[in-house]
Amino acid sequence: MPNENKSQAPAEQFDVVVIGGGPAGYPAAIRAAQNGLAVACIDEWKNRDGTAAFGGTCLNAGCIPSKALLESTELYHRVQEEFAVHGIKVSGVTLDLAQMQKRKAGIVRGMTQGILALFKAAGVSPLQGHGRLLTRRQVEFTAHDGARRTLGARQVILAPGSTPIELRSAPFKAPGIVDSWGALDFDAVPKRLAVIGAGVIGLELGSVWRRLGSQVVMLEALPEFLAIADQQLAKEALRQFKKQGLDIRLGAKVTGAAPSGAAVEVTYSDAKGEQHLTVDRVVVAIGRRAYTKDLLGSDTGVELDERGFIKVDEHCRTGAEGVWAVGDCVRGPMLAHKGKEEGVMVADLIAGRYGEMNYKVIPSVIYTAPEIAWVGLTEEQVKASGRDYKVGVFPFLASGRARAMEQAAGFAKIIAARDDDEILGVHIIGPLAGELIAEAVLAMEYAASSEDLQRTIHAHPTLSEAVHEAALNADKRSIDSLNR
Repeated sequence: MPNENKSQAPAEQFDVVVIGGGPAGYPAAIRAAQNGLAVACIDEWKNRDGTAAFGGTCLNAGCIPSKALLESTELYHRVQEEFAVHGIKVSGVTLDLAQMQKRKAGIVRGMTQGILALFKAAGVSPLQGHGRLLTRRQVEFTAHDGARRTLGARQVILAPGSTPIELRSAPFKAPGIVDSWGALDFDAVPKRLAVIGAGVIGLELGSVWRRLGSQVVMLEALPEFLAIADQQLAKEALRQFKKQGLDIRLGAKVTGAAPSGAAVEVTYSDAKGEQHLTVDRVVVAIGRRAYTKDLLGSDTGVELDERGFIKVDEHCRTGAEGVWAVGDCVRGPMLAHKGKEEGVMVADLIAGRYGEMNYKVIPSVIYTAPEIAWVGLTEEQVKASGRDYKVGVFPFLASGRARAMEQAAGFAKIIAARDDDEILGVHIIGPLAGELIAEAVLAMEYAASSEDLQRTIHAHPTLSEAVHEAALNADKRSIDSLNR
């Protein structure tokens, strides 16, 4: 173990050292460099082929590759199920999964190489290997080849990210059982697939392989579907996913998963007792935990809470002077955009600039079809608060643009306070919901009222009119739908 209390100064000195080059770490490094500071960014990600890459889980094994496959598989599904309605007759459609995976890999490679280009332009020193915080804001850097050196920093930003939670009853090392990264790399479409966990990640992965022909069974331990979402939204989503052939079983607690020949035998319990399921592959998607393995030396002053997250204040300061932590390793939703804004905030605060995070208006998106997005409070949360409120809903079935796109499932929903009309929450399930939610985020950032949206002109015909009409419906003034 290296001596963590050496008196001599490190050979390399930086204003800021960022440990972690994912969606929280690399923006922090770039912003710090933009602020005129000398910055190094350490990242230890290695791909399955042994190559190193910046971008963390998001760019390499999460957000970006999953969206690439979701886009490709949605097109494959539409060409078979929808094109004929448009008068486009296609025959002999075949799946080239290898090409689909090649396209995905190319997108990922381009994005991760882009970070190095951004670092070069901003003047960030990229270091690929493991970073470990020592005392007095010194950082031990161990390169992938084993070479070790110590860096000095005036400020340190910890952004180590997160890692998939493993089930003891379904370990990742067992044949046929994979985590979310493994589920993105299948070289063949499994005939039968079990997804443990029907949350954001599970739904996206289940959708990918269902579109390609898998029989997908989703085992969710909770009795409610998408318990984190507005329940009117969740009920519509469940209805749509079942129509697509996803077999979603609620209150299903997995007790075991073991290889049996070329298959995997899964056991779970539900209201009816113990159940058995035979599948070809199992994807475990029950959530993620902060990744802090070998991140902290002794006596750094950085503390972890009971769940393994790094303790920070509202500005992401840890208990150690000059040490900050951002992204998945701290409290709050594990979302790339939340981590990014935290990283930017911290980099600005370090430079003596203004920095702030509004944790009340962080959007969430599920990139299924239909897409699901929300920001702010659910109707259940508003009701529990005791505040009097009103609700406006507009169905995409009444949207000319959505019907022209043959994507008229779902609705936009706005919840506003009855006393001052402040928008409290917006929930959308429908085409491009992840894009539409941005208007709601901006409105809520400025504490807008539903009347503000009502009096804002929206182009016709567009999907965004659904948000406009939902706002009107909150006051029973909708033009293009019934006011109930």
